[in-house]
Amino acid sequence: MKRTLGTVVLILLAFLLATCSGPNRATRKLHALFDESWEWTLQEFPEYATYLGDDRYNDRLTDVSLAAVERRQKYTIKLLDRLATINRDALSAEDKLNYDLFRHQQEISIEGFQFKDYLMPVDQRNGPQLSLPRLVRFTRFRNTKDYEDYLKRLHQITPYMEQLMALMEAGKAADWVPPAILLEKVPDQLVAQTPAEAGESLLFQPFKNFPEDISAEDKTRILDEGHRTIREQVIPAFQRLHDYVSQDYLPSAREAVGAWALPEGDQFYTYRAKVFTTTDQTPDEIHEIGLQEVARIRHEMERVIEESGFTGSFDEFTEFLRTDAQFYFTEPRDLLLAYRDICKRVDPELARLFGHLPRTPYGVQEIPAYLAPTTTTAYYERPAADGSRAGYFFANTYRLDQRPKYEMEALALHEAVPGHHLQIALAMEMKDLPMFRSQGGYTAFIEGWALYAESLGEEMGFYQDPYSKFGQLMYEMWRAVRLVVDTGIHHQKWTRQQAIDFFTANTAKTEHDIAQEVDRYIALPGQALAYKIGELKIKELRAEAAAALGSKFDLRTFHDAVLGRGAVPLDILAEGIATYITENQPDQ
Repeated sequence: MKRTLGTVVLILLAFLLATCSGPNRATRKLHALFDESWEWTLQEFPEYATYLGDDRYNDRLTDVSLAAVERRQKYTIKLLDRLATINRDALSAEDKLNYDLFRHQQEISIEGFQFKDYLMPVDQRNGPQLSLPRLVRFTRFRNTKDYEDYLKRLHQITPYMEQLMALMEAGKAADWVPPAILLEKVPDQLVAQTPAEAGESLLFQPFKNFPEDISAEDKTRILDEGHRTIREQVIPAFQRLHDYVSQDYLPSAREAVGAWALPEGDQFYTYRAKVFTTTDQTPDEIHEIGLQEVARIRHEMERVIEESGFTGSFDEFTEFLRTDAQFYFTEPRDLLLAYRDICKRVDPELARLFGHLPRTPYGVQEIPAYLAPTTTTAYYERPAADGSRAGYFFANTYRLDQRPKYEMEALALHEAVPGHHLQIALAMEMKDLPMFRSQGGYTAFIEGWALYAESLGEEMGFYQDPYSKFGQLMYEMWRAVRLVVDTGIHHQKWTRQQAIDFFTANTAKTEHDIAQEVDRYIALPGQALAYKIGELKIKELRAEAAAALGSKFDLRTFHDAVLGRGAVPLDILAEGIATYITENQPDQ
């Protein structure tokens, strides 16, 4: 049968459209929903956008009113409804995973709506006394518009504080109030934000150094308005919050430190445990895992003590570590230089353990003085999403007699590489992941990986002396103790002192560190469970892969498989490693 030229052209066009038309309708709808949801997130939480390096909303602060909370909850429910209209069966395997993870995030959020923890916006680790100075560090000041946006933000601080106090008042009425032991630290934090002179405020710092290309006229105008706004609005707003917390809120605080004392507290804590571990393990099961891990690691620690030649008891050894001057620096600069030296010694070893490494750089900095007394030994801050800011490992130089040298190798491996920076930067550089995955994640995976990274130290030539090895075991013990202490406080009704005593009996952590850590667990129910649960799963999967693959097991490709899809729930990680094992089985 003859075909006309026109018919042939139509057939060819149809073929080209069928083969080159790109994503199908379900895929387009899915990614449009991802994009809309991500943009909504940045608009609703502009400080988060700033943190990621997106400057479009730098003139705003988050609306934290009760009406805004209700509006966000309704939007989340609608997101889930709209997701259900997308044909999952028409998606690729990778987009099916994206679909499932997005659905899981909305479902877990909706499940949490029954709890009113948003009515507790201020404690020793949360609140504008910490978040606003931190926001300044992430804000870029390059031109007149950047300063004008910042001035608009400063003008919003007064209504923002009013919204926070309204939340706290509602929390009092609903019995959602933090423990007194946490709130007792807040007035001093707020005092630090109410200096006698506006120029001494941490929020005034951007006005002290202007870029050269801003005109003299603009500098004068901006400086005058900045000084006036901080003097007449910002400092008085902090003072009002200080007075409210000191005179009204703190007297209403609860004495019990555990989440069990909150309305529906047992259900709330079970929910938090599920969120942070991405498992259905009960608080009692997690408590038992913790006790078993404490016993196992304690045996390892005692073996190291024996190998060190120390002849005293475990308690005498830990007291020796806490008090002997040889284990402590006397100058902050020396501590920071030592951390930088460790990181530089780690860097060249990474190629032996990983096939893929991130391009984004990282650095080591000192924790700001205003934050240091009430925060942890160290923490990591991720890079900006647009590459404008490196990742940073922040080390605490407050009270150097509480920052022992023997813990530094393990801590650097956790916070920098191969821990947080390596994992987070790799995920951020994965261009095929939707933003909610590349910029987000799951605590059990993220912190579990960082704890697992500490155990890689021996394979990279670290922990060569018994003290550093003991330090690594002490950090692992610290995370095992967390399982016991967190569930003890929030489920088994332990007192704060019980938690401190258990911590002291099983670690060489200093008294200051232990108190700070226990108060952190009180403030963040369930978060501390993520570390050990995640690490145990990664180690379990490594053992399974090594046993299944035998001589074909390659640690580099295993690590790439663990990290290759970004941070995921632990059951999804297990499925991924099962596929990795199948694909790498030796020939029969």
